[in-house]
Amino acid sequence: MVRFQFFPRSIGVVKPIKDVLNAFKNVESEIDSKTSNKKSDDVLAAVEPYLTKLKYNVEKDKSSKGKIDVPVLFGNNNSIDKSFYADAISCDGKIVIEVEAGRATENNQFLKDIFEASMMFEIEYLILAVRNIYRGHDDFERIYTFLETMYISNRIKLPLKGILLIGY
Repeated sequence: MVRFQFFPRSIGVVKPIKDVLNAFKNVESEIDSKTSNKKSDDVLAAVEPYLTKLKYNVEKDKSSKGKIDVPVLFGNNNSIDKSFYADAISCDGKIVIEVEAGRATENNQFLKDIFEASMMFEIEYLILAVRNIYRGHDDFERIYTFLETMYISNRIKLPLKGILLIGY
């Protein structure tokens, strides 16, 4: 079952974000972490045709040509000095997607994803897709609690307009 929550909770899901959510819902039975143990690359591959229809650039493979480079810092003559990789990015460069499997909470990869999306040039939204169930615990709920605490405490202000958390 695909679950989701948009943060901050005071803002509803805008259409471009809802379109990506529907892409995940289209492959729900294939990627459900309760019935399958897919790697993040397999989940991304399952949702890729729908993201491509939405004009997203989706990571093809782990080679340098297959990865998606998103600029972070610029140098002389507007050359890119630093960039981070993304799993997918919208054609307008405002929405970045990260799909995680086992590392989402085990290695706090979700925190790295939030940090990197916050640093990426012109990115407004992060869509973070994580397993509902991994090694007997609920990754979606763990990250939900973290994001809820971060937004309610108002101690950390992100430069993003919002984060969509998807549990698959």
